[in-house]
Order: sequence, then C-alpha cells, then structure tokens
Amino acid sequence: MSDMRKEYDLSKMKSRRNPYAKRLKKQITLRINPEVIEYFKSMSVKKGIPYQTLINLYLQDCASSGRELDLTWSP
Repeated sequence: MSDMRKEYDLSKMKSRRNPYAKRLKKQITLRINPEVIEYFKSMSVKKGIPYQTLINLYLQDCASSGRELDLTWSP
C-alpha cells in the first residue's frame, strides 16, 4: 500500500476551476400540483428518463421557443 501512495501522491496536485461550473443546473424549490408531478412521472416511465429531467427539458423548450402562457380569467 505504501508503494501505491508514493506513486499516486495527490497532495502535490494543483487544483483548478471547473470549466463547466457556469453550465451546472441550479437547485431551487417549486410548488407543483400533485397531478402535474404524476403526469411527468408517468411520462418519464414511458420515455425512460427521470421526471425532473423531463420537466427541465419541457421548461427549456418553452424558454428557447419563447412560448408564453395564454392565461384568461373567467368572470
């Protein structure tokens, strides 16, 4: 074991900044209706990807296409 420590001595290794740090996702808290979560969970099973990834992809598509919500209030 001591031979391996000499060969792989990481104490002299210099650290550097993560070049992808700006591209990392940001964790936030959202309040989402249970029905919406269930919808994306069932879709994620069909697509074979995690539901949070699916929600992110959908929101990213909305943002990149400039989609706006058509919101009308009933009297």
